[in-house]
Amino acid sequence: MPLKSVRKRWKQRAFAAGVDREHVEEVTADFGRECFDGELELWQHAGNVLAAMQGIAAELELDGRLAT
Repeated sequence: MPLKSVRKRWKQRAFAAGVDREHVEEVTADFGRECFDGELELWQHAGNVLAAMQGIAAELELDGRLAT
């Protein structure tokens, strides 16, 4: 999924309904302060995570092979 799609749907509660968005924003801010001198923004971090997940999609079983 492209980052643009995640950003677009972020405020829609039906999208990733089990995700505590406030918590994600808080821990991303904490991580940015601790590891990046406060220079890590939520969407930059989300892009990094998505890229990392795409790199190991097969191991995460997110490569579409299980799609029906």
